[in-house]
Amino acid sequence: MRTTLEDLYYGNITPCEQQMIPGSELKRAMDRVAKYEAQLMELLNEEGQQTLTRFIRSQHEINSITATENFILGFRLGVRIMAECMDDNDGDIRVGGE
Repeated sequence: MRTTLEDLYYGNITPCEQQMIPGSELKRAMDRVAKYEAQLMELLNEEGQQTLTRFIRSQHEINSITATENFILGFRLGVRIMAECMDDNDGDIRVGGE
């Protein structure tokens, strides 16, 4: 436990860090997105390219906010599950139900 807390304190834990596995479904999807983005950039004039760039940055911002919220919700759920597991008086009829 202490090692995890120390790692967290020193910034060695990055919950959203994800290693991309070559050939995975995620990697293939990201490759497709990059390909289509490049194709769109070629088709658009300068103003259209700027609009597309702003659109992509806005979508990244939405994705980041969503990922943060999902992480927090998942973490809270995990804590609630742990707290419930630690409750000695949780209504279990097998223990002291006389």
